[in-house]
Amino acid sequence: MTTGTLSELILEFPDNRLLIDLCGEYDRNLTDIETRTGVQILRRGNQLAIHGAPEAQAEAHEVLTALYNRLEQGREVGQADIDREFRLSAEDAGPDSQLEMFSGGKVEIKTRKKLVEPRTETQKAYVKALFGNELAFGIGPAGTGKTYLAVAVGVNMLINGLVDKIILSRPAVEAGEKLGYLPGDMKDKVDPYMQPLYDALNDFLPGKQLAKLIEEKTVEIAPLAFMRGRTLSNAFVVLDEAQNATTMQMKMFLTRLGEGSRMVITGDRTQIDLPRGVPSGLADAERLLSAIPNIAFTYFTAKDVVRHPLVAAIIEAYEKDAEKPA
Repeated sequence: MTTGTLSELILEFPDNRLLIDLCGEYDRNLTDIETRTGVQILRRGNQLAIHGAPEAQAEAHEVLTALYNRLEQGREVGQADIDREFRLSAEDAGPDSQLEMFSGGKVEIKTRKKLVEPRTETQKAYVKALFGNELAFGIGPAGTGKTYLAVAVGVNMLINGLVDKIILSRPAVEAGEKLGYLPGDMKDKVDPYMQPLYDALNDFLPGKQLAKLIEEKTVEIAPLAFMRGRTLSNAFVVLDEAQNATTMQMKMFLTRLGEGSRMVITGDRTQIDLPRGVPSGLADAERLLSAIPNIAFTYFTAKDVVRHPLVAAIIEAYEKDAEKPA
């Protein structure tokens, strides 16, 4: 129940235990909402009193209500969930008529270890594109969830029997510094380049299960060069850091797509580590394929960064500097 005046808006919550979880440890969730909206929130028994400007009160009310509904569904509420509600509260995406799994406007990816929920409108559109298209591109700066969400969708499709395997690949290109010769066998040499992909998989699959899937080659993580000559059928295939693929490598990879497969290409046009004068295959693919039906392109910006807030500020600073006339 909600009542209010010009200066105070009262929210009443029927379950006091859930209200405790909503407030968070030492009321840190309320503090976060207060900081973001500029309101003051006071707790009185099973009520929250919101003081502030009407527009700010309405925003806080919407976020608090959404978070409480989440708790009623048996889910947790953390800092990431608060961030997501603020990002998405500006627009109500409404029901999606194309994909039944997104009925009611909800976009969720179920994996073995966690439920993954996009935190921006662009992320929601990206996830829908991954489920709805056989070939999809995610292009934008670091920290926007391009690879993370793609791997989550791949795990979801694998555990639901929609694909038989997951294949994750990256160009083995050093990021601006020479590491010299690496010790060990081939796996030892390439694993440092593939570590971000292992990190994502570990978030979605239990350790023992992931190790077994890798041993059985149901999950493959390999450098881009290892894709030559293969036909990737009934697989969910991700090419990460695609800006570091050459034009010939990109063409080679795209033509590996086989029957029953889904392919995702992710990259950041501002982080090309190829030698000077070598064109990026991602830029060429974007130019050549953007007009082809059933190929989805999703573009992320600094507003979609879901890492530390400073990351978005850093990216925006570099983007502004790049726009200045030489």
